[in-house]
Amino acid sequence: MRIALIGQQDFGKAVLEAFLARGDTVPGVFCAPEQAGARPDQLRAAAQERGIPVHQFRTLRSEEARTAIASLDCDLGVMAYVLQFVPREFTGVPRMGTIQYHPSLLPRYRGPSSINWPIIRGDTETGLSIFRPVDALDEGPVLLQKKVAIGPDDTVASLYFDHLFPLGVRALLETADLLQAGKAVEQMQDDNLASYEGWCHEAEARINWHVHADITYNLIRGCNPAPGAWTTFGGKSLQIFDARKHPVRHFAQVRGQPGACVAIGGEGMHVVAQGGEIEILRVRPQGGKKMSAAQFCAESGCKPGSILGT
Repeated sequence: MRIALIGQQDFGKAVLEAFLARGDTVPGVFCAPEQAGARPDQLRAAAQERGIPVHQFRTLRSEEARTAIASLDCDLGVMAYVLQFVPREFTGVPRMGTIQYHPSLLPRYRGPSSINWPIIRGDTETGLSIFRPVDALDEGPVLLQKKVAIGPDDTVASLYFDHLFPLGVRALLETADLLQAGKAVEQMQDDNLASYEGWCHEAEARINWHVHADITYNLIRGCNPAPGAWTTFGGKSLQIFDARKHPVRHFAQVRGQPGACVAIGGEGMHVVAQGGEIEILRVRPQGGKKMSAAQFCAESGCKPGSILGT
């Protein structure tokens, strides 16, 4: 097939390489323009290394963008990690239309932080969908879905890189084959089952030590590595990344008030939450770099009896 690839960064690069490796032709790639100071777009760099023309339009709604994709004479458009709005006037140009990857089981978790929110909410299952893009966010008919279990200690990083990323690349190839063979079935999404969540940003990632330890632990996992769950110490923010949860089973095991640092040892520090303790292993203080929690305590003066979140 002739594939027009729309995407960016590592996932877009992996999809490009997967289609090329099996003998498909990619006559052109569409990437969002890179902002000043941003790291080079991995998809753009990979395409240019292979001599593939790269188009970087500030908007894909323009007639210029539509003319560019029409000139490629493609069988299929493939959207692999796209943050730009892509109108039907663009996606409808390839002969078999366009397909898009989304890392959730649509219609659940429509929206841009669809990997974060299932972990934050304590779900035990998520997945990915390959669907037809329409002029509404993540609402087009679904062509293929794959389920993925969420382990009790999975983070955004482990769920994405170990499962949703490689499985998503394979699912796009599988969907392209189904379309070429005339075997693809489009299933309309049921809006009665739909949910939409916006970005998980700094405001959503703030820790409240007075909620249950399960909720706190899920928030830390669901924001690792980005945007980074955070609390405060000494009037400055402290992002928390790697952590463990330790339930409290008896009243006698409660060692302090929520937010209290009650022990420091090895690489970590123990902080009290309702129903348990969070063992914090890796942090990033405001204006600093990631480090072990033990190193942070040694450098900041945090000690047993110190209170986080105030």
